[in-house]
Amino acid sequence: MYERDGNILKCVIETLAGIEHERWAKWQCYLHSKCIRNADGSLTIPAEFVLRWEKQLVTPYGDLSEIEKQSDRELISSDRLRYLGVMDALESLQRNAEL
Repeated sequence: MYERDGNILKCVIETLAGIEHERWAKWQCYLHSKCIRNADGSLTIPAEFVLRWEKQLVTPYGDLSEIEKQSDRELISSDRLRYLGVMDALESLQRNAEL
């Protein structure tokens, strides 16, 4: 499938980067939906969201509320099959390389 000289790693990085971009794009859509669009096209994040997100930025996962943790779990659950697919492909390549 791919040569073992680094092409596998490049493929994995590109696949994961694509997944990460899609995740980021979803977040940006959500963020933009919460903002106020100004006349010049810029966005203003309402103070209530700034306060909540700044608090979450400095809070370790273990210290989040159960509702916040559940939100993170749901995000991972929605993308886990794509991440697991990459991991499964890597394991399969590794097994084949050992044969």
